[in-house]
Amino acid sequence: MAEDLDQLLDEVERWLCRLPERGAAGGQRHGGGEEAAMAKEGRSAKLLMRADSGEEDIDDIINEICNDSSFAKSPLKLKSSSPSLTPESNSAVVQAHRKRCCPVYLGGSSSPCGIGTNISKRTCDQLRCIACDFRVSLFNDYIWDQSCDYLFFRNNMPELSKLRAKMIKKKGARAYACQCSWRSIDELTDLQTDQQLRWVCGKHPE
Repeated sequence: MAEDLDQLLDEVERWLCRLPERGAAGGQRHGGGEEAAMAKEGRSAKLLMRADSGEEDIDDIINEICNDSSFAKSPLKLKSSSPSLTPESNSAVVQAHRKRCCPVYLGGSSSPCGIGTNISKRTCDQLRCIACDFRVSLFNDYIWDQSCDYLFFRNNMPELSKLRAKMIKKKGARAYACQCSWRSIDELTDLQTDQQLRWVCGKHPE
């Protein structure tokens, strides 16, 4: 921009210096040359003014940006190309890595707990009842007394101190109960054989 202004100033100065020489040498014979020189001088002056105004506009814009408090105080926020994990998405990832038993097995205290399959017949310890929406509790080496009823479990689950009133010690057995159903199991049993139970595997963490 500075070089352009210098060139324009040199051009104006040359034309101003040539005007007296052309007027003296040409006289009436070159009367139109003076008018052409004046026109060209006017164009040069306009270019000079336009350049000056353009430089002033640029300076004004720079000053306005520098003086803008909101621009100075608010840092630029860079958007990451990789999506961040929110608590919701993180929990979804955890859920995706959980596994269900298939089939679901119940068993006595001697049966190992874990993810049950046709090959690895483990008893499920993540049972949930879809009828009462309660987690199924299990107690090793215990069975339920025959006097147990729906109201007993409805009012006392899952407080072990109250449930003990109708728990009988039996080695090798396992007592299962939710808020609406209960079972005493001695040996490995496929859950599908008991159609009355509404228990399902609630998924196991890997």
